Amino acid sequence: MDKETLHKYIIGDASPNEKEAVARWIDADKENMKEYLALRKLYSITIWQHEPAHVASERFSEGRKRRTLRTIGREILKIAAIFAIAFSIVSIYNQPEPEPVRQEAVMQTIYIPAGQRAELTLSDSTKVWLNAKTTLTFPSHFEGNNRSVTLDGEGYFNVTHNKNKPFIVKTEQYDIKVLGTEFNVQAYKGNPVFETALLKGSVQIESSNHQDNLLLEPNKKAYMEHGQLRTSPITQYNYFLWKEGLICFDDNTIGDLFKKLQLYFDVNILIENTRILNQRYSGKFRTSDGVEHVLKTLQLRTKFKYEKKDDKESTIIIK
Repeated sequence: MDKETLHKYIIGDASPNEKEAVARWIDADKENMKEYLALRKLYSITIWQHEPAHVASERFSEGRKRRTLRTIGREILKIAAIFAIAFSIVSIYNQPEPEPVRQEAVMQTIYIPAGQRAELTLSDSTKVWLNAKTTLTFPSHFEGNNRSVTLDGEGYFNVTHNKNKPFIVKTEQYDIKVLGTEFNVQAYKGNPVFETALLKGSVQIESSNHQDNLLLEPNKKAYMEHGQLRTSPITQYNYFLWKEGLICFDDNTIGDLFKKLQLYFDVNILIENTRILNQRYSGKFRTSDGVEHVLKTLQLRTKFKYEKKDDKESTIIIK
């Protein structure tokens, strides 16, 4: 990755394609992450250097009053998930402007690598938690008559109430429209699984062709089954603890459990011992403990062996 693109990413001048490229480059190798962090640290030190006192005094005496506001997107570290939200540096002058200049909203994209998760706060104070292999696209500030973001993956939203501006989460198959509520969305592109679980408030789910429309009540979830939206009560509230760094299973099959492990830990699991797939398991694991800790715990109750191959895909064979 060339230094110019990395610098543009760090200061917030990168295009959406460049942001995506940098995020995937960081995810590809630990050495890339180290290089990025070194550049990021150098930039942070540079922008936070304070002006010498005598220079500030001279500027004040000359009547050139200036205040500088540096607004930096929150950087959240969860399970070694380190990444940056684009920086915006805005200078504000005390002298009156004939007409205030309106800043256009800038679209930003965040990609969460496999095995990691993140938390951020949007400009309207809405809180969002993002799971592994998730991309969120959102504006620097919301304009118009709604607050719209685009999700590819899984996110937990705690939306700030605003009756004049509904909050809309756009996914590949459905849009979720809310005023102020708390809900979880799972919608990875190319994956037939779609699920919206409502914890508080109310949400309206609408398909892209506007043919399907569903109003969801609290403590219920909507999901895809045979091409149609269906609803059922939420029975596994522990599942949403993924945003706290916990993987929770409640009477899930071993097969479903392996699918989650592939997502959370960025591993490729090949199953040779198919006899164990329908066995069920309940339990909680810290993501920070790693995939092998989960497998060894499962071995206490289920008879199988595993082999970890040293390849780029981090392949694990279940025997």
